[in-house]
Amino acid sequence: MSDSTDALGHVARSELLAGDEPDTSDAAVVARLLTERFSCRAFKSEPVPRHIIEQMLTMAQMAPSWCNSQPWNVIVTEGSSTEDFRQVLYARAEADMLSAGMQVPEPDVPFPSGYKGVYKARQREVGWQLYRSLGIANGDRAASAKAALDNFRLFGAPHALILTSERDLGAYGAVDCGVYIGALTLAAQSLGIGMIPQAALAMYAPTIRQHFDVAENRLIILGASFGYPDLDHPANAFRSLRAPLSHIVQWDKD
Repeated sequence: MSDSTDALGHVARSELLAGDEPDTSDAAVVARLLTERFSCRAFKSEPVPRHIIEQMLTMAQMAPSWCNSQPWNVIVTEGSSTEDFRQVLYARAEADMLSAGMQVPEPDVPFPSGYKGVYKARQREVGWQLYRSLGIANGDRAASAKAALDNFRLFGAPHALILTSERDLGAYGAVDCGVYIGALTLAAQSLGIGMIPQAALAMYAPTIRQHFDVAENRLIILGASFGYPDLDHPANAFRSLRAPLSHIVQWDKD
């Protein structure tokens, strides 16, 4: 097993995208952005200028959607709005943890019933990558709980966003929003912005709905924290691995 391969057969991102075929310049740029993008968990306090955020959102607006329905709607926080949201969200999560562990989720879109097999193994793998970076020992539940709470502190980011979809579009609107958030993270990376999509925030959908006065016809899909990344922070010191094509592609031959 090479240094870039783990027990699940995963490979480093750079190795996955490497190949013998020559790249066009556009392909090389996309490959670099995909390879360098990561879930940012520590940010500088400096806010992102409004015109840069608008540029990021304009780029993501080109994401494809079923029948060009573009079901996404984005709430973006700046300045004191971010701090107000951070305080409300963190207070709720901290109170739940102190009273009875983490609250039973209340998402608008049901969470997975459970991760099993290779999916559970991948979930654990990235969790331990994070814990090792933060110096959290195996079995240190207090430290791991504190790290989990950092989700609701928005990882100290100067901005947050909430992504919603039209309720009547159900799962397909949510799928379109998934395509949109993928485009948004790539746009952010191209502008030097760190971002982390956070399904964890959706567990507090009623709190978010009340805080931002989200209409009942909108499903809260997920949240994200973003800003300029603090690359010196240990939480940003690792990169999650990816399965090789042989694990996820089935070729249908004549």
